[in-house]
Amino acid sequence: MKKALIFLAEGFEEMEAVTPLDLLRRAGIDAKFVSLAGTLAVTGSHGITYQADMLFDQSVAEEADMLILPGGMPGSQYLQDNEALGKLLLKFHTEGKFVCAICAAPMVLGHLGILRGKKATIYPGMEDRLTGATPVAEKVCRDGNIITGRGPGAAVPFALTLIGALAGQETADKIKGDIVFD
Repeated sequence: MKKALIFLAEGFEEMEAVTPLDLLRRAGIDAKFVSLAGTLAVTGSHGITYQADMLFDQSVAEEADMLILPGGMPGSQYLQDNEALGKLLLKFHTEGKFVCAICAAPMVLGHLGILRGKKATIYPGMEDRLTGATPVAEKVCRDGNIITGRGPGAAVPFALTLIGALAGQETADKIKGDIVFD
């Protein structure tokens, strides 16, 4: 079974975390919330507190097939400031594993140099944070093992792209139909 980890830092954008988690699980992917906050309870940017499945553990995280960063502020900045997460993202990128981010969070990938020579999208007005990338104004952009999304309104197409990458387009299309997403 494929594994995906969604990293939560205080101030994350709720829609961009919950939507991928829900849809990945519907697709039969072992998706989990990972807290970087030091406690399993993590509060999003709109005051909704979620219970993570686990605290950050480097060895467990290395077994995943995909890492996902939801946006939101100040959550994205906290993700960027986390050195252990940065090392893990770089390791995944080097190994060709999936590294994914939505809304403001692609700035973390830009900061780490992961986007050099790639196309990527980010929340409008933050394109200068995509260091080394060619910014595109698409809801979702996949360039090799990197998948980026533009903002909360792109949460469903972002999640469907993640499913397609891990479980195939047929599974993504089935989930799309199941949730009646046109």
